[in-house]
Amino acid sequence: MNKRFFRTLCLLLLFFLLVYSPLYAQKLILTGLDKLVSTAVKECKVHMSAITKIKDGKPIFSGLALDEAYDLLVHNARIVDGTGNPWYRGDIGIKNGVIIAIGNLSSHDSRQVIDAADKVVAPGFIDMMGQKSSALLRDPSSALSKLHQGITTMLSGEGDSLAPQNERTLKEGVDVEGTRLKWRTFDEYFRLLEDRRIALNVVHNVGAGQVRLVVMGEEDRPPSSKEMEQMKTLVHNAMKDGAGGLSTALIYPPGAYATTEELIELARVAAEYGGIYLTHVRNESNKLVEAIEEAIHIGQEAGTPVHIFHLKAAGKENWPLMKKALLKIQEARKAGMDVTADIYPYIRNGIGLQYFIHPRHYGKGTDAFLSTVGDPEVRRTLRLEIETTSDWENWYRHVGKNWENVLVVQDGPHTSQDFVGLTIQEIADLRRVDSWTAFFDLAQSGRVFVTPKSMNEEQKRQALRAPFVMVDTDANPTNPTTAMSSHPRTFGAFPRILAKYVREEGVLSLEEAVKRMSSLPANRLNLYNRGRIAPGMAADLIIFDPERVQDTATFTKPLSYAEGIDVVIINGEVVISEGRWTGARPGKVLRHGR
Repeated sequence: MNKRFFRTLCLLLLFFLLVYSPLYAQKLILTGLDKLVSTAVKECKVHMSAITKIKDGKPIFSGLALDEAYDLLVHNARIVDGTGNPWYRGDIGIKNGVIIAIGNLSSHDSRQVIDAADKVVAPGFIDMMGQKSSALLRDPSSALSKLHQGITTMLSGEGDSLAPQNERTLKEGVDVEGTRLKWRTFDEYFRLLEDRRIALNVVHNVGAGQVRLVVMGEEDRPPSSKEMEQMKTLVHNAMKDGAGGLSTALIYPPGAYATTEELIELARVAAEYGGIYLTHVRNESNKLVEAIEEAIHIGQEAGTPVHIFHLKAAGKENWPLMKKALLKIQEARKAGMDVTADIYPYIRNGIGLQYFIHPRHYGKGTDAFLSTVGDPEVRRTLRLEIETTSDWENWYRHVGKNWENVLVVQDGPHTSQDFVGLTIQEIADLRRVDSWTAFFDLAQSGRVFVTPKSMNEEQKRQALRAPFVMVDTDANPTNPTTAMSSHPRTFGAFPRILAKYVREEGVLSLEEAVKRMSSLPANRLNLYNRGRIAPGMAADLIIFDPERVQDTATFTKPLSYAEGIDVVIINGEVVISEGRWTGARPGKVLRHGR
């Protein structure tokens, strides 16, 4: 047989593989045409037997030789596959961490079998803003706050990120069982995560605020040309190490000091590696639409897709802007710009109390500024600015100028734990001082975390109806036995979507909700072998009863795991069984481009 015959045979084989086993097809393509023939011959018997096997008149799609046992078989499943298609019943065979068969597999051998008992089996959920993965280094069981929600992959990094670092930004290191761990690059950090072993998958962005902090510190000024090149080099190195894109948080110092042009320059570096631009936009209130326009402009100029973190319209007078914001994104998409967003399903956001003060005051360093806040004259000046100006992200205005709408959920290093669960007004009453004194005292202490009541339910429903909107927790992995408090989204965001917006209100169908939490974010993060149930996809799966799944965390009792996610499987290994952690830690650091 001549060379043309072989190549024709290979092309036909590739067609079958693309339909029935995408991962093998990708492998063959990457080997190159000259090597493809020999590779195809080796794989041909397995795949041809797989795609022609018929049981009870139905094909079974599999990449496994017929006499091999599965590592794990999930049978009697109601499969919601993550594409938005209607559910169907079937069994799922898993081998080497990959789904390799779907169909009637009841007669097939498997080393482990799980009876789904007609519960929903869905792809594992992807948290589009899981904050800092370093919690997984310090306390592996902190992953349970994610796992009990059905989250199998989390995205880490907003304005700041775990790398790059220098002696100033990571002076003390991270304490892990009495050892201080330090690193400088993402590659070094990723190796620490892998050596430590983690219970779920993690993806990382490089924060524009982080590279600014490393190069320039907390100063409020433009970078010099030399500093700009240093920041671009840091982004280059992060992307080479496997970061997925450039992310920003443009209301917090020092990220707030970056101009649009500075961000375009950094995003262009990420674009060279196929990365994306993700952003906590510069304004989430009266200038929301303009902030989204800036994000879209950055993506257009840099040549990157754009993703908007925790989309919101904060402040009662701004609630109508959610509709306009969604329309702006839809118009950009219609014009060919790839723009997406996510939300968390709560009407209270979360923020450090110190950011109720204009970010310009932190331009010479946070500690330096907060040390001045005890001065009565400084307090009078700041109060006047907060009460009378609106040309910045003024959270006091967003809560209706009412301290009753600001709930403390985490105390600072120099404040009383008794304040957790109280509003600023209640703390003032307890201390017998005025509300502004209570506010400034708490803000000055640093690291007091609050949940302002700034949104309404209707904007959440509007966002969820938009087909490009995903879900996030905007929270670190958290161990409820060691944490003092938290935002309830830490433990309940994803189950709340299923309980409130699917089962109770019918805003989304079950299939659409699963898609928003699985394949849609997988595509956004370039994780094309995750987020769907199909042969060749990574075996990240969850099993739950849609009538029983429920968030239990509240603002008064936030440290409470969700209920109803009975089984969680990550990379083919059972991590949650009958609602309990197995102790397994099969998570992976998912490096972009690897």
